[in-house]
Amino acid sequence: MSDMKLQKAQHTSLWQRDFAENPFIVIWEVTRACQLHCMHCRAEAQRHRDSRELTTQEGERLIDEISEMHHPLFVFTGGDPLEREDLFHLIHHAASRGLEVGMTPSATPRVTQAALAEAKAAGLSRCAFSLDGSTASIHDRFRGTKGSFDLTIQALLSLHEIQMPIQVNTTLSRFNLDDLENIADLVESFGTVLWSVFFLVPTGRGRAQDMVDAETGEAVMKWLREQGGRRSFDIKTTAAPHYRRVVMQQAARLGGLPSGATAVTDAGAPIGFQVPAGRGDRIDGLRARGVNDGNGFVFISHTGDIYPSGFLPVVAGNVRIQSLAQVYRSSQVFKDLRDLDRLKGKCGACEFRTVCGGSRARAYALTGDYLESDPACAYIPTSLRQSG
Repeated sequence: MSDMKLQKAQHTSLWQRDFAENPFIVIWEVTRACQLHCMHCRAEAQRHRDSRELTTQEGERLIDEISEMHHPLFVFTGGDPLEREDLFHLIHHAASRGLEVGMTPSATPRVTQAALAEAKAAGLSRCAFSLDGSTASIHDRFRGTKGSFDLTIQALLSLHEIQMPIQVNTTLSRFNLDDLENIADLVESFGTVLWSVFFLVPTGRGRAQDMVDAETGEAVMKWLREQGGRRSFDIKTTAAPHYRRVVMQQAARLGGLPSGATAVTDAGAPIGFQVPAGRGDRIDGLRARGVNDGNGFVFISHTGDIYPSGFLPVVAGNVRIQSLAQVYRSSQVFKDLRDLDRLKGKCGACEFRTVCGGSRARAYALTGDYLESDPACAYIPTSLRQSG
């Protein structure tokens, strides 16, 4: 089988899985050590490594268990994964178990072209860097470190040089709202395959006052949808599953996506439209699936705690004493999150809940209840409009 056919078969297999049994994506926070001080940091990263981190051997066992869960997508995150001296070994171990491996390092002096090349040689298949402004003044303020912008640009150039598929992550906030068009232009200039726009969740160092309001968020998602029709890269959102609704509504009005367009949502989940051949790192022909906190998604902290996502800090277990598969499949937290009939408020009444479901992390951060409505969604469900 050709590499292209094999990749398509693997992704198709991912989307055919039952999310109640196996996740689509697993993210492991290998450390919280990081030399940046980002104002929105979920992990509240620290300068030095925590002595309680999972060891190399514990990490190997975790990777083995992940591979047995129908080979989900697997990402090393932090903090900064490059703070761990055993990272390349762990990447190789994951790749040898048949996992498609990604990484989200921080843009620090540790990110050299040699380090990225070594990670690729070990089996890394995707690398993502954060770009939160089109200029140093905007980006460095957001990242809390002078020089971060220049290091990020150099890292992206290095990825291009070693022919590693590039993903760029941008966290949307009131600080860069007016810079999105410029950021998109810069993202495109690197031959990026995927732009992931994170809608801020006020957890860790993230603050609710730095979020954009629901109406502005809706306008941004409509803009992203339009960008998907003319940009050379895919666009996905994180912590904004209502983007799926926006795409579906826009497509319905237009009678389908424009020629050559692709719509991608949380965890890279395509809405289900065909993608023209020859557009690089695209995934096509897949049914609509909603990946959300705890529903197709699982996060393991640096100390082994198991969460529905990195933005939803509700501990469901720990891999040092429990099976990841057992916690994912059987813990009450995960079962609650996969039972859409348990959603409250307008999320529970919404006709789009099976493809959206709202950000459970944001609902928890702002209301204290992960089953409540997502306060960042401006949409009023049809049933509530009719009853009103």
